[in-house]
Amino acid sequence: MVRFLIAAPKEPQAKWIRSFRQIAPHIPLDVGYTSPYPDHVQCIMVWGKQGIDYSKFKNLKLIYSMGAGADHIVWDPSVSKKIPICRIVDPQMAFSMSNYIITAVLNYHRHWYDFIELKKVKQWKQYDYDERELRIGILGLGHLGMDAAKKLNILGHQVMGYSLSPKKTSFPTYSGHQLDAFLSQINVLVCTVPLTNKTKGLLGMELFKKFEEPTYLINVARGKIQKEKDILKAIDQGILTGACLDVFETEPLPSDSRLWNHHKIMITPHNASFSFPQEGVHQVLENFRRVHAGEPLLHQVHFNRMY
Repeated sequence: MVRFLIAAPKEPQAKWIRSFRQIAPHIPLDVGYTSPYPDHVQCIMVWGKQGIDYSKFKNLKLIYSMGAGADHIVWDPSVSKKIPICRIVDPQMAFSMSNYIITAVLNYHRHWYDFIELKKVKQWKQYDYDERELRIGILGLGHLGMDAAKKLNILGHQVMGYSLSPKKTSFPTYSGHQLDAFLSQINVLVCTVPLTNKTKGLLGMELFKKFEEPTYLINVARGKIQKEKDILKAIDQGILTGACLDVFETEPLPSDSRLWNHHKIMITPHNASFSFPQEGVHQVLENFRRVHAGEPLLHQVHFNRMY
């Protein structure tokens, strides 16, 4: 008998279980790190690093990331390269991510955080804060980054993007070895790249020093891509004007982190975008069908690229 296993934090796990049992009640679903019938489990759905020993599932046919990233799976030493890994690519996920990025950009653009502080001390400063002139760089033009870039461009902002391979867009883009040129043109950096061996620690002083002018940082990608000590140092030195961070090197963010109380850093708890269980379950089931039919998979992760 075919069984599926789901392992995720409590809140999203409950939503996925509910959707899975509505859509595919005929498939037995195990919950947690293990199954009482490991030889029957053919698909594992996982969110984040969940401590699963994938090698125990001898008939595993498919591993599915319940979000946009799959680094937590690819880096797991118990995962066989023979087992395909897929990830969720969902227009609704892009919708929520783009809304977050636009919110972060507009709050910075219109000095919203300054007005919040002024409200606390009841200061009326009508003419002290002009709109900032923004040149927004989207680092990573995948499904999520491209959606945000297009929408910011439509809003009339000056947008440019960087990706490893060239992209055809209505706004300027850089690729390949043009990263330094890209960084020299912007004063807002939005990071949407996947976590790979090459991007780990990318958001650090070595990169920040390539800015031609003070720059605002928005990271909605992965916490391991940033060096938080360098972010604090760059803000103190005026290289960064501030940051909006949704992801962190350690999550949950430790209570003793300096980031919590820094007046130039906005913090959100890794919820810039959401996966939508019904769409996700349909994608999982479709790819599971394709595995058994020997058909090409949708949104398959490549081990070498790690996305």
